Amino acid sequence: MTVEVAGPAALTAPALAHLRALGARAAKRSITPRGPARFAAAGHGPGEITAHTAWADVLPEADAADEATVQAASGMMHVHGRRDGGPRGLAVDYAATCASILTVQGLLAALLGQARGERGAAEITTGADRAALLTLAQYIAAANAPEAEAVPSSPGGPPFTAACGTRFELEALEPGPWARFWRELGAPEEAIRSGWPAFQFRYATACAPLPQALHRTANATSWTRIREAAAVSGAEVCALRALTERVAEAVPAAPWTLTPFPGEVGAPFVWETGTPSAPAAALPATDPLPLSGLTVLEAGRRIQAPLATHLLGLLGAHVVRIEPPGGDPLRGMPPCTSGVSARWLALNRGKRAVEIDIKSPAGQAELRELAAHADVFLHNWAPGKAEGWGLGADRLASVNPRLVYAYTSGWAGRLPDAPMGTDFMVQARTGVGEAARPTDEPPAPSLMTLIDVLGGLVGAEAVLAGLLSREHTGRGVRVESSLLGAAETLTAPALRRAAAGRDPRRPAGFRHPLPTADGWVAPADGTSPAAGADPARLRDMTTEQAVAVLRARGRPATAVTTDLTALPQDPRLHGAFTRDVHGSLVVPSPWRFA
Repeated sequence: MTVEVAGPAALTAPALAHLRALGARAAKRSITPRGPARFAAAGHGPGEITAHTAWADVLPEADAADEATVQAASGMMHVHGRRDGGPRGLAVDYAATCASILTVQGLLAALLGQARGERGAAEITTGADRAALLTLAQYIAAANAPEAEAVPSSPGGPPFTAACGTRFELEALEPGPWARFWRELGAPEEAIRSGWPAFQFRYATACAPLPQALHRTANATSWTRIREAAAVSGAEVCALRALTERVAEAVPAAPWTLTPFPGEVGAPFVWETGTPSAPAAALPATDPLPLSGLTVLEAGRRIQAPLATHLLGLLGAHVVRIEPPGGDPLRGMPPCTSGVSARWLALNRGKRAVEIDIKSPAGQAELRELAAHADVFLHNWAPGKAEGWGLGADRLASVNPRLVYAYTSGWAGRLPDAPMGTDFMVQARTGVGEAARPTDEPPAPSLMTLIDVLGGLVGAEAVLAGLLSREHTGRGVRVESSLLGAAETLTAPALRRAAAGRDPRRPAGFRHPLPTADGWVAPADGTSPAAGADPARLRDMTTEQAVAVLRARGRPATAVTTDLTALPQDPRLHGAFTRDVHGSLVVPSPWRFA
């Protein structure tokens, strides 16, 4: 199919790259300085499907003029800045990149709905503001729960710095390796004990107020000794990589792979009259959402896999979550709403849970039986686990040749020296920690889970591409996406700058909000230097006055959200949020279909 694209590069470039990787041809591309973006896709018979991607779709246009103002109004600057004790802008175009991937998802879902013989949507709308709220859904839900956080939210956190100046990330998923690592380095016992809760919950709180004794211990230790301590303790460490180092490593065109199962290709799909056969147990389509009637099995932990299937559920799929006997322990992770974790609900509300002991032969047989009647099976188990349990792609393809088998991994097997495939380790290894901060800030991975969330978006995109491929060929598909692929999508502009010999990082002061008498104001990127030329004057104004003055001078700006509990009452987002049956806050869907 062909795609005509118009709009700002930040909103269009990631989407266009992924559409090209799927085989689409860009018939026309027009780069404009401002939004919204428009994608017009046309192929063999379905008619044109148009996607609109704006900076502002739930926010007023005046408050969401570009990446900087979207980050400010949505609360993203606040969450990213928790580690530093004040709002900070991400130097990468995170909201725009997520919106661009959501645009591809909307296009693929609309094409899939039409390919399945439904009338489907012809117009899809999303926004960078919707994307930003989606990425913050866990933080927003937790902040608006009736319970308090399990650990205090105060500034601080990794990375650590060795005696030679090497900055590094540490990963330990259990308290045992954490304690052994620090004991190997001679850290005080009290600091080891008191530091673990903050370190463990940093994924949830976006900060980690660790005892300074741990930082001092790392500062006094050589990098060689730190690596030795990690090797004997079971913890893992990763030095922060520079973007210039990443340029030397091959980066594929797509953040995922699609591999059809072997076998005869089914009859080609005929758009005008064909209707592909559905699995025996497919649910009847009862609403106009494009994935209605499809069944998705998910066996996932943390964020990446659950978010991917959450998005498929928002598109109409029936999601069945495979949980261990006794249920997912994260259901009780504080803070809770009506006894259920607000964070867990942000990723898993509406899913049906089935408890299966996948380590037992009986449980493995039960899961294979479920997969025989499903459309998608998605997991993020450690490498080799699925095959060891008899639940690999080849085995499940033998019971369901039309299955889309999706694996959301950490590294996709591409980096043999890679550490544990978790968000902050991927940020460290791929240069995200450098790209996310301007030149006047030391490189440091964001404690906002940037890559887990973007990895979930990329995983859902890959599944939709696999489902669409299945409709054309009649064969199931093995799909693999990764956190590495998500990181490469996010850092692509910085890597291009580095490859051209330019500074890959944004300049000093980039996306630094400006203090006012009662808060912070964020100017748009294009007018930020002029807006900040007289910071003392702004500090004497209220935020409302500062925004008004800047706008009167033709400089777009908005107030920086620094309290997520105030978002539901924020007049800029009036009516955007709802509550689920548990009373937990729900962010708006990332798409509108028409």
